[in-house]
Amino acid sequence: MVQLQFRAVGARLLMRKQRGFTLIEVMMALAIISAVLLAMATATASYIHIVSVEDTKTSALQLVDARIEAVQMDPNYAGIDTTYAGTESNFPTMPGYTRRTTIVQVGGAGQSVNYKRVMVTVDGPGLAQPVSRTITVGVP
Repeated sequence: MVQLQFRAVGARLLMRKQRGFTLIEVMMALAIISAVLLAMATATASYIHIVSVEDTKTSALQLVDARIEAVQMDPNYAGIDTTYAGTESNFPTMPGYTRRTTIVQVGGAGQSVNYKRVMVTVDGPGLAQPVSRTITVGVP
């Protein structure tokens, strides 16, 4: 009879231990959840940084493309140099950015070659390297 009571008490103790989680299990679960959350936070921060850098590059490319389109649409080939060559820095939506337009004449009137090489470069804060494009405009 005493032996039966002892077994019953031992079985109750075992049942009590199995009802919840041990401290080690809780600590391991917290460590795993923390690692997952840290990885997600790092990935999110990296994604946000990449998006902001690409947004800055896209804005700079829009400045370059706007100038190139204006040069291509201008019907006054002879006046392209005086109209577009130079540096601009007053962009209300992009403070601190500069757009430099360089125009080089190749050949000239009466020669076998006569065209202008137009290079537009935009530089500013947030750009690791300046953004530039070059086009060639010939005599119409």
